[in-house]
Amino acid sequence: MKRTYAGRSSALAASSEGEQGFWPSYADMMSAVALILFFLMLLSYIQNLITGNDLQNTQEVLAETRLTLSDTQTQLDLTLAQVEEATNELDRVTIDLAEAQLTLDEQKGKLDEQNAQLAEQKNELAAQDKLLADQKALIGEQEQYVKAANKELLEMRSRMQTIAVLRLSILEQIRDSVVAVMGDASKVSIGDNGAIVLDEGVLFDFGSSAIKAGARPTLDRLVEVFKSFLSDSENAKYVDSIIISGHTDSIGSDAENRELSTDRANAVLNYLLTADRGSLNKYAQYFCAAGYGATRPVASNETDEGRAQNRRIEISITLRDDTIMDIVESYLELDLPSGADS
Repeated sequence: MKRTYAGRSSALAASSEGEQGFWPSYADMMSAVALILFFLMLLSYIQNLITGNDLQNTQEVLAETRLTLSDTQTQLDLTLAQVEEATNELDRVTIDLAEAQLTLDEQKGKLDEQNAQLAEQKNELAAQDKLLADQKALIGEQEQYVKAANKELLEMRSRMQTIAVLRLSILEQIRDSVVAVMGDASKVSIGDNGAIVLDEGVLFDFGSSAIKAGARPTLDRLVEVFKSFLSDSENAKYVDSIIISGHTDSIGSDAENRELSTDRANAVLNYLLTADRGSLNKYAQYFCAAGYGATRPVASNETDEGRAQNRRIEISITLRDDTIMDIVESYLELDLPSGADS
């Protein structure tokens, strides 16, 4: 202890001898340091206060920011949902637009096709209008043709009727002449085929081809009628042939009946061409004979009455085909209006 005090005393003594100014400077320095530390602590405290306030403010701001972020996230989620919905709607609109575009393209194609068809129809209508005009002109020509044709047709009908009346007239003359000579109208008639039908009994005995003596006045009258008729060139030009045909019933064989009918027809023909000193011979080209046997019956061969009707001589007059055709051709040769045959 004494040493310590002795040292301190020495130091004090030394200080008192030559270092008396050291302690005041040290105290000042320590005061300054203490003051600095105080200020530093004060600053630290102030800084802590400020930092605490800032931290609290920051936390509040952070809380608000988090709340804002939460709201923002919510808004973002809502916005994303809206965006997604809008995107989906856009996709649907895009699909609808694509379909509408496709429909529009199809309609445009149809419209183009319809326009083409319309143009074609217009062309066809124009062609039809021209055709109609041509047809109207043709109708006018055809009306003139029809008038001329009707006139020619009436003339042709008149000429045909003249021929028909002429043929019927000579047949009626033959029938009436025969009836006048015979005095019996039941033995001669005009058949459905337009031929004079003479009963077998008028000219022949049963099974014979020799003309009976009592038949000669009847045949002589036929000669006079044919001569009077054929001597008129206007009548003769229409005649093609005068056919004497023989017919039998079915009794006997076919060969016998054909021979008998042919012999009878030839017998009548020979008499007509040789009677009255052969006055009809110059018209021999008009006459011919044919025998048909029993092949053309007009009644049943099962009864006596029917067989009697089948035994007959027919006299038919056929008209010239070329004469009739001349009449028809004269009608057909009318000038047709241009295009009338189309």
